[in-house]
Amino acid sequence: MRENSEAGATGGADTAVGGPAAAGVVTGAGVHRALRRAATGRALDTDEAVALLAARGDALAELFAVAAGIRDAGLRDAGRPGVITFSKKVFVPLTRLCRDRCHYCTFATVPHRLPAAFLDRDEVLAIAREGAAQGCKEALFTLGDRPEERWPAARRWLDERGYDSTLDYLRACAVAVLEETGLLPHLNPGVLTWSELQRLKPVAPSMGMMLETTATRLWSEPGGPHFGSPDKEPAVRLRVLDDAGRVGVPFTTGILIGIGETLAERVDALFAIRRAQREYGHLQEVIVQNFRAKPDTAMRGMPDAELHDLAATVAVARVLLGPKARIQAPPNLIAGEYDLLLRAGIDDWGGVSPVTPDHVNPERPWPQLDELAQHTAAAGFTLRERLTVYPEYVRAGDPWLDPRLTPHVTALADPETGLAVEAARPVGLPWQEPEETNGGRVDLHATIDTTGRTGDRRGDFDSVYGDWAQVATRVTTAASAGGGDADLRTGLRLAADDPATLLDARHADAALALFAADGAALDALCRLADDVRRDTVGDDVTYVVNRNINFSNVCYVGCRFCAFAQRERDADAYRLSVEQVADRAEEAWAAGATEVCMQGGIDPKLPVTAYADLVRGIKRRVPGMHVHAFSPMEVVTASAKAGVSIRDWLEQLREAGLDTIPGTAAEILDDEVRWVLTKGKLPTAAWVEVVTTAHELGIRSSSTMMYGHVDHPAHWLAHFRVLAGVQDRTGGFTEFVALPFVHTNAPIYLAGIARPGPTRRENRVVHAMARLLLHGRIANIQCSWVKLGDEGTVAMLRGGCNDLGGTLMEETISRMAGSGNGSARTEEQLRTIATAAGRPARRRTTAYGRPS
Repeated sequence: MRENSEAGATGGADTAVGGPAAAGVVTGAGVHRALRRAATGRALDTDEAVALLAARGDALAELFAVAAGIRDAGLRDAGRPGVITFSKKVFVPLTRLCRDRCHYCTFATVPHRLPAAFLDRDEVLAIAREGAAQGCKEALFTLGDRPEERWPAARRWLDERGYDSTLDYLRACAVAVLEETGLLPHLNPGVLTWSELQRLKPVAPSMGMMLETTATRLWSEPGGPHFGSPDKEPAVRLRVLDDAGRVGVPFTTGILIGIGETLAERVDALFAIRRAQREYGHLQEVIVQNFRAKPDTAMRGMPDAELHDLAATVAVARVLLGPKARIQAPPNLIAGEYDLLLRAGIDDWGGVSPVTPDHVNPERPWPQLDELAQHTAAAGFTLRERLTVYPEYVRAGDPWLDPRLTPHVTALADPETGLAVEAARPVGLPWQEPEETNGGRVDLHATIDTTGRTGDRRGDFDSVYGDWAQVATRVTTAASAGGGDADLRTGLRLAADDPATLLDARHADAALALFAADGAALDALCRLADDVRRDTVGDDVTYVVNRNINFSNVCYVGCRFCAFAQRERDADAYRLSVEQVADRAEEAWAAGATEVCMQGGIDPKLPVTAYADLVRGIKRRVPGMHVHAFSPMEVVTASAKAGVSIRDWLEQLREAGLDTIPGTAAEILDDEVRWVLTKGKLPTAAWVEVVTTAHELGIRSSSTMMYGHVDHPAHWLAHFRVLAGVQDRTGGFTEFVALPFVHTNAPIYLAGIARPGPTRRENRVVHAMARLLLHGRIANIQCSWVKLGDEGTVAMLRGGCNDLGGTLMEETISRMAGSGNGSARTEEQLRTIATAAGRPARRRTTAYGRPS
């Protein structure tokens, strides 16, 4: 058992058998109808699943048979028929302090009852070493949520030892366990943000957090088991499940039954887990845990969840979650009813320790492993040891395991099955970067324009992006664009008199009406935008002589719009060395460039030192070259891997010679859209944090918006508001770049979800509105010739734009997506585009100065 929870029911609730509050009458006919549907593989709705939870007697036996059949089919498909697994572990209670106040918990306590706020490093290692000596392979770190935010003693303990937070200390302890003992950490620190998951992933093969329930009332209403506990809000915990999937963490979750939830609420939690697993594929196990009352808690008088209720819930979970799910019931909480739970459809007993007690349920000792094996065999199964990370993820490797953990995992895993080698004994190994492996199709920047890409999609298209059907359910439809002609007239008047006020919430209808403008109204809008452009920056069309350098296209983030990213073993994959990047920068300098724009995939094997090494390599070779490099996604993931703050990481890059950063990875700064476009990219708040921090450090950036996919004008308006807010605080944006979605090879388009890029009308309106909405904040509005083509670029220059971007010299990202406008433009060609728009052209620097 891993994410052991404790719970008690709310007082005074009407309860059915097993403790759940009544949720309507379930009839025998309803149970039998649901059984027939389950037996024939039909999808069940909430009412049918609730009916099955009420099954008893012969109906329960029939449900067990259905669930067991699904489980057995899944084990056959996994290549381990008849195998029930467990993990041999030690339990590391890093701290028993917690900021939450769960009414059933005996694990969390108060400072004066503890010898210290945290176990110190030596105590952690002593537990781990004892476990390693007895053949354990997992170190389960269990701790309270963010105790330093509630308890001064916890804050003081961390400060005295130089740790900013509990999670910083947890990370350090996990590294120590890996290096000193070889045990594999499984981290259970409660609620984590996307950024925190990024930071912890390199030190733990798996993590977890019990969902427990989706019943918000059990958290929000006085007397509920989670009332007063900020980390128990179901919406917060559901976000953690999603973020773990986005980051690619093999994750454990589960439900807690008998805490006052209705049967329908119990089913809702299972459906929520199923949705997350279908979308991200990261939920390695689901625990179905029964409430056991604890003395000295507010819920001590409530009845334990009845075991047949537990078994029915396990069976329903198996039916709903399917054959690929790994479902666990804690063996020390089932009163010896091993056969009952095996009949119900479990395939895992969780973690069992020969060394440490279950600190969450200390009154209920673990079964002896020999006893567990005997009971498992008596039911017709074989007990096999697994690692903390499940076999499917061990065998897959990328993107689930950080390369720094691979040696530790492979030292203990059977390469054929992914299960544990039971005779293996953990030995401490260095936690370090893998050796660099440069090479691959390093000429892609040139051959993309000749031989093209090898195929229209990467090799893991069907798995890396999540379940496409589930993704499609997240797409929202456009709201009406304003209230008609009156809003349009108001919008045009504001555009002429005070364009920036169109960002005000009170003028939202007018702004949306302008986004919908067409025909004569669109022409008028573009004229107004061009008038504002002329008054703001004059008639010069500017450009920079630069070179794009994409140093790696290996990436497993799973951005569904990106056709550039490749698996390491794909034919088009490559990595450039520091010397190769410096060579390209030197070639660009010789050709007259003043800037290199450098970005790459989120390559798991890229050392954390590589980013600064790349900058230093360029500056050594070409000291005068402006280095414009690393998107906010690269910054946030690299800093997380390094275990330092975004500010510290950016300061290191600045010291290495970084001049500015591209404001890419923005797409649409609305998480509703981002989680459709991307499986694992940074959320809006993290993007804002990176660019804001960069600006505060004197590192300016561009700003961008990619549009024309699953978005609509309300999203565009919200995006511009985010950019305006950042600019008001920092003044650090140098320009805004509108990026039309290139659909041809984009996975989300190939999957039939995105539309085929923006229309010409949408291109005109977005560029014109950018000029108007950002007036007084961002002076330079850039159009992308590589995405628009020459004719489209001319049209944008006549509708508010003043900048062409750069010569690029190489452009692989848009070309891999299917752009047909080439990879480079000469200065003469850019001047020709400006001439076609009736305007003079002028060369600029990255920050819009005049070159010396």
